[in-house]
Amino acid sequence: MLVGYVSDERYVSIPDVLLEFEYDGSSIEARSRATGAVHAEVEAGREYKVTLACRGYGFKSIFMTPKEDELYHFRLLTDSLLGYMWPKWVKAGEKSEFRVHAVEAYKLDLYRYGWKKEFIKTIGWYDEHGPRATMQITPDGDYTQVGVQWNKQGYSNPHHKQFLEAPEQSGLYYLHASTETGGFFSFPWIVAPAEPESKTAVLAANINWNAYNNFGGRSNYIHPDAFPPTPTVNARYDLKRYTDPEHRNYNTDTYAPLSFDRPEPINHIPAGTEAGDPITGRPGCHIAPAEWRFLAWLEREGFEYDLYAETQFHEGTLNLDEYKVLITTTHPEYWSRHMYYTLKSWVFERGGRLMYLGGNGLNCEVEFPDEYTMKVNNGNVLALDRPGEGIESRFHIYNESEANLLGVAFTGTGIMTSAPYRVVDEDHWVFEGTGVRNGDVFGEASLHERVPGGASGHETDKITPSSPKNVELIAKGTNIDDGGAEIVVHEPGHGGMVFSVGSITYPASILVDDVISRVTANVLTRFLTD
Repeated sequence: MLVGYVSDERYVSIPDVLLEFEYDGSSIEARSRATGAVHAEVEAGREYKVTLACRGYGFKSIFMTPKEDELYHFRLLTDSLLGYMWPKWVKAGEKSEFRVHAVEAYKLDLYRYGWKKEFIKTIGWYDEHGPRATMQITPDGDYTQVGVQWNKQGYSNPHHKQFLEAPEQSGLYYLHASTETGGFFSFPWIVAPAEPESKTAVLAANINWNAYNNFGGRSNYIHPDAFPPTPTVNARYDLKRYTDPEHRNYNTDTYAPLSFDRPEPINHIPAGTEAGDPITGRPGCHIAPAEWRFLAWLEREGFEYDLYAETQFHEGTLNLDEYKVLITTTHPEYWSRHMYYTLKSWVFERGGRLMYLGGNGLNCEVEFPDEYTMKVNNGNVLALDRPGEGIESRFHIYNESEANLLGVAFTGTGIMTSAPYRVVDEDHWVFEGTGVRNGDVFGEASLHERVPGGASGHETDKITPSSPKNVELIAKGTNIDDGGAEIVVHEPGHGGMVFSVGSITYPASILVDDVISRVTANVLTRFLTD
């Protein structure tokens, strides 16, 4: 019978896996086929101990019961070096567990990522004595929904628990795992203050990190609604995003949840990288590696800040009334309804100041079934193809348009291009000390290697019909097709202020472009002192 399929952590089929089904002293051998399919002469309804072995992957044994009407999904984990902190976000003084997957002894070091990478301490060397004992085991099935649950197997001994207390200073920390043979993997840890230390709070967009994290084979971009019934053999032949010219990524009303309990290879930063270096790789330009560049700028310019995860804002760890300014950067695309309306109330009613230094932000609603799982409410984006209905974003499908708060919202023009901005209102206080005049361009320099070209780019936001009537346009990107990001300011009253740049690439310019740096400093200084 066809028992099921075997795949790796990307949900890619693994051929020629040796499987042994054991029951009551008997043993049945099988091998996976090219598609990952496992055919075996086993009995439906009988429980078997199944051992899987394949070179280049971790061997494992499980207990499972074949079923006539339900295919089983065996999962193996590639031999590699990976890791994550759990929880991934804490307050100073709280503890997280480091969960590392390695097939050889590894060393773990802790760094703080600011203007300079600051070595904090060596955590230790780990091999756990047994052969490949630091190798982790993933569950079978779709663990993007339930998490990988590393350190669940083999860590019952209290001496093997691997907890680390968060340092006193808030910030973005990275764990560096390295092996004797030259392997290296780095992974982030968000440490919020035990109590507010500054008047400026910065949000790390960790909800967005999770939406783009495809570890396990699913993200909000790969199989966002659910796994297909069989693993991928060749993406260009198997995935609708490549085979169906009419494919839309979000064309249903429901989407399976995504667990935070997974490593995030997309946030890896290569060894030796400094804040002033170009942002390498495709994903890093819009997630933690790019956000680090903004934190580095804050420290270089002498601005104090407290860092929080977006999830800490949602759960109430971040109390906006303790701060004067909130900054979110790069690509904060996914927000909960609670986060949005809490922020809007703070800005519109209690004089809060918001600096939105990113693009395609607050564009889609997420819900949290529990503390460590999120569900994305993408909706059916066919609604966005009907301009007469006035729907401006996925967030707008279920709520109001984010332009009501930000002053701008993402549109498709200019996508995947980058360019400098052009000055529209030279007399605005934002440009004080820059020397620019109307028509001048600024923001040419950028560390963004995925879409090089300038501070307006990758994905860009513009003024929409939902923008506040008093929104002031002060600069616009020079991207093709009138697709440039629009820098705006608006003041909703009661002392509240909003500054929005509408571009993912903006933070990638702040360390290397003098006008971008001065403009941002002008805004933050005014927001803190007025």
